[in-house]
Amino acid sequence: MKSLSTTLGALLAVFLIGLVPVTAPAGHAATESPSVRITGDYRYAYHDPETAAQAQDIACREALRLAVSTAAPVREQVGSVVDPTLFRQLVHTLAGQHVTDYQILEQFQKGKTVYCKVSAALQPETVASVFLAQTHTAIETKGASPLSDGSGLDRNRVLQLLAVEEQDGTIVVTYQSLRRLDWSTTAYDGSLQGLADVMVDFYDSEGILIRTVRHPARRTLAGDDVMQPGQIGVLKVPRPLNTKSYRVWLVK
Repeated sequence: MKSLSTTLGALLAVFLIGLVPVTAPAGHAATESPSVRITGDYRYAYHDPETAAQAQDIACREALRLAVSTAAPVREQVGSVVDPTLFRQLVHTLAGQHVTDYQILEQFQKGKTVYCKVSAALQPETVASVFLAQTHTAIETKGASPLSDGSGLDRNRVLQLLAVEEQDGTIVVTYQSLRRLDWSTTAYDGSLQGLADVMVDFYDSEGILIRTVRHPARRTLAGDDVMQPGQIGVLKVPRPLNTKSYRVWLVK
């Protein structure tokens, strides 16, 4: 199997060939291609002590990331890239720093579930330049990332995913705590509440979200409120009917 650095090096060479400059005819100034309009939506189920406002923020942020990840300019750039860490970094960078004209089109709440639909503009040239820069970085660091252990599994400041596999129609997620996770309302750092959750999204054959499972990270499901650094937890989620694909992720 080829190494990541070899694969990315070949991809970068092909990409650079496609960037050979073309001189514009005299009297015709080079123009940028128009922005592409992107849209995305996301549903998020939250639990106390998380507030509706915090949940709406997460839903809108994930809706934007989904919009970026499915945008034509992004898919065209990364069509042959199978490294999930590189793709996730590209999407997070574009969504967080390079979209313009961001708009919230629709928001609502039904019980403990919130919904957000967003729209934004994205420049194909920006996608190309960010992709090229991150490919350079991936080659230089051999795929390493501050939010990745090199396996392609997600990680944030308080949790890391160790393994994700499917067993008899059940998604089994093994995760590890990177710091003390105290769920006491008096001792818990409220800013970390969302970060200490394991998220599992299920999609149908058209890429439409069927269901999101949000699991507060605990050592056991029945009563052990504190997960110490280094301790490991296991989450088992039945795969819904009509599921074509799924995504396991951590809130950033």
